[in-house]
Amino acid sequence: MLGWFRALMPREEHFFELFIRHAQVTVAGAVALRALLTGSKDVAQCCKEISQREAEADELTREVLTALRRTFITPLDRGDIKDLITSMDDAIDQMNQTAKVITLFELSAFERPMQDMGEIIVRAAEVTAQAVGLLGSLARESNRLNALTEEIIRIEEQADQLHDQGRKELFLTQHNAIAFVIGTEVYGHLEEVVDRFEDVANEISAIVIENV
Repeated sequence: MLGWFRALMPREEHFFELFIRHAQVTVAGAVALRALLTGSKDVAQCCKEISQREAEADELTREVLTALRRTFITPLDRGDIKDLITSMDDAIDQMNQTAKVITLFELSAFERPMQDMGEIIVRAAEVTAQAVGLLGSLARESNRLNALTEEIIRIEEQADQLHDQGRKELFLTQHNAIAFVIGTEVYGHLEEVVDRFEDVANEISAIVIENV
């Protein structure tokens, strides 16, 4: 009876728009992080932009959670909406944490594996944005969503390889113990960013399974 009643009630679709906006902000943050690591822009400027993007994402997350409390009929399970936006926000939060470490230790040059991880982070953000943009058409786009989430998993595996490669190169070439520890910490944060995108992919996969 309740399912029949819910089917007749109008649903608030504003959540999908908020997901898309959050994903777009995250892509912008990832692009700034890549620019920081490759040296194509000033490090301080990039860190500031990442922080601004993270603040924008936090505001969108709050908007989603506020709408969730005020909306009677939601387009997805309430728990799924909360878990999805939280995992999305964790990704850009981790980018900001990376920028904070770089600022703290006044880093201005980055090894090639770090730069490659920056590129991978942009790719993960872009694929995530594609997937989020399809959530409003779950039934029609389920196959494409599955393909995109699988791609994010593959990207995360590439990031793991770069993380290990980078740490090994640090061990073999870096004779300054403090620089080694700092470099290892940066690699750890970069890996965490991609891990958070994998969390988003897992949330999307679960939503597809539950709704198709």
